[in-house]
Order: sequence, then structure tokens, then C-alpha cells
Amino acid sequence: MATRKPKKAATSTSKSRPSQTSKSPLPPPAAAPRIARVAKGKKPQYFSDPAIDKLLWMTVTLMEELSVTRDRLDTVERLLAKKRVLKATEVDLWRPDSKSALQRDARRKAFVDRMMRAVHAELDEVMRGTHRGAEDDPVAAVES
Repeated sequence: MATRKPKKAATSTSKSRPSQTSKSPLPPPAAAPRIARVAKGKKPQYFSDPAIDKLLWMTVTLMEELSVTRDRLDTVERLLAKKRVLKATEVDLWRPDSKSALQRDARRKAFVDRMMRAVHAELDEVMRGTHRGAEDDPVAAVES
């Protein structure tokens, strides 16, 4: 009967998984740079009238916001009902204090700004004189 050699203990090599104490090459999430949420480049146009595209974008944004809000509200209502913390009539009768009203106003303003981003971007282009709207097309046709 042949004797077996004992297995060597596993040693750490450069190919092994990093230990929990080693530093990650990625910065922690809090230190990650904030990336602007405004797309660069020419926007795709789906309809012949750019105004319809803007309305479509605004409608889809509203759908996203409303869907998330409804899910969160549903979660809160279910948790409150389960824990018997609050009656539905209390929510209907509640009025915000001045601090809460200011916070709601700020949140509402930020929401409207996001909704109107496409309109504001076009207005900025018009004000800077870099906008090529429908009024430029007849001029180009006559000049050629």
C-alpha cells in the first residue's frame, strides 16, 4: 500500500482572492463623483413635431414619478395598517407646519424643473442664439 504525501497548506499568492482587510481599488460610494443627468449630443426625434417629443418625454417622466410614488405610498400605508399606528382619516385631516410646507415647496419646485427640463433647454438655446428651429428652414430653402 502506497503512502500519501500530506497536502501543503494553502498559501497566499497574487492570484488569490483579496482578503477583507485589503483596500479596494474603487472609491467608497460616498466619494464617487456626481454625474450630471443631462444627456449630451443630439436628442432622437420620434415625431415630426419636436413639441410632441417633448410632451412624450414629460409624460413618461410623470409616469415614472407616479409609479414610484404609488409604490412607496402603498408600502407606507401597509406598514402603518399592520402596526396599527395611524387611521386613514388622520392622513386626510393632517396639515403641514411651516417647515414641512417649505420642504414640500422645494421638492415640488425640483420636480417641476425636472419636468420642464426639455423646454428650459430649448429656451436657453433660443436665448443664446444657437437654436435652429422651424423658422430657419424657410430661410435655408430660399438661400439655396
